[in-house]
Amino acid sequence: MPRTDSLELGELTDSMFYILLALTTPRHGYLVMQFVEETTRGRMQIGPASMYTIIKKLLNAELIEPMDGDKKKKNYRITNKGRSILTDDVKRRQAMVEDACAILDMEGSR
Repeated sequence: MPRTDSLELGELTDSMFYILLALTTPRHGYLVMQFVEETTRGRMQIGPASMYTIIKKLLNAELIEPMDGDKKKKNYRITNKGRSILTDDVKRRQAMVEDACAILDMEGSR
């Protein structure tokens, strides 16, 4: 399903997906990395350099925003636009899994 917005990011990468998911609750960088590792039960880890590169891209695309507050630990949160993109991406990923299950005859294993 093609996107109707003018995002220059293209489809969300797995790292972008989990960072946006983490920022549905305001968090600073370390807590984002911890959230991703805990949520994925260690399947994915995002290092500081990658995370801050992605955060910069998400900020530029207005999918997240900085929050006022602690100067030492900058907190971010998802925007309405970011939540919409994330919701669309969840639907896209669900459709992909349904396609794979049908092709691999895994209907009963869901």
